[in-house]
Amino acid sequence: MAKISLGKGINMGLRAAMENDPKVLIMGEDIGKLGGVFRVTEGLQKDFGEDRVIDTPLAESGIIGTAVGLALRGYRPVCEIQFDGFVFPAYDQIISQVAKMHYRSMGKLKMPIVIRIPFGGGIGAVEHHSESPETLFAHVAGLKVVACGDPVDAYWMIQQAIASDDPVVFFEPKRRYHEKAELDENVPPANPLYKAKVVREGTDATLFCYGPMVKTCLQAAEAALEDGRNLEVVDLRSIAPLDLATIFESVKKTRRAVVVHEAPLSLGPGSELAARVTEECFYHLEAPVLRVAGFDTPYPPSRMEEEYLPDLDRVLEGVDRVMEY
Repeated sequence: MAKISLGKGINMGLRAAMENDPKVLIMGEDIGKLGGVFRVTEGLQKDFGEDRVIDTPLAESGIIGTAVGLALRGYRPVCEIQFDGFVFPAYDQIISQVAKMHYRSMGKLKMPIVIRIPFGGGIGAVEHHSESPETLFAHVAGLKVVACGDPVDAYWMIQQAIASDDPVVFFEPKRRYHEKAELDENVPPANPLYKAKVVREGTDATLFCYGPMVKTCLQAAEAALEDGRNLEVVDLRSIAPLDLATIFESVKKTRRAVVVHEAPLSLGPGSELAARVTEECFYHLEAPVLRVAGFDTPYPPSRMEEEYLPDLDRVLEGVDRVMEY
């Protein structure tokens, strides 16, 4: 048993995957000697060598394109995109090749590629460093999209993603890299990769969230107790596919739902969840499914990001609204 940070959990998970399979390699900008800008890959090049921990040029399209070739030759590349806003030069490769190769080849070819993306705001960064682009990938057939929300999930989910034969876009909440929790490596993971988990039981309404918003929603649930409200919190963990069984079970129990994410409101992940719940649980609902999200604007300058990001007050306001029905 050890107390680790979320960033350390990913580091340990990468190390375990590389020890277990010599075909696993990682590649990205400054991930080798520097250990990445967030030091998530620190020490890996020293222990596994430059052939398996590869410092790449500043060329995201080249990183993903190289990974496609490696995957076709039987490797399991893990690509780091240094910041969320840097992924767009690679979008063509991800959508046109990574997502479609298995389908295009009628199942003969596999793309066991993991694309790690630190995402979200809250770190006071400059433009292109605080995006939440998960919807742009979740909409694309052929891609799996997941987000870890705590150190234990970070450790296990990165290993599960690497072991998958499907391409996985792995979002990491950068402002939670230093959050800590106890990890016992001898206890197997509690959930499969695409399974949501109830992180707090409740009866009055459900908060659905993922990544950086898990901690925010847990704090909101604790604060709501002062108003006599017992909120359930569900960490979705997987955005594509959604674990609809867990979602529906929670909604049928609490009969109210609020979806929380940093991504912009319109056409965000919360839209799909709300539609699915409305279709399948309509007669169980006491209120419409509400969303608390980022605004439909580009991510603002750092001095304004506290006004943009969903926080405890905005989540509780959403709870107030859903309880008024």
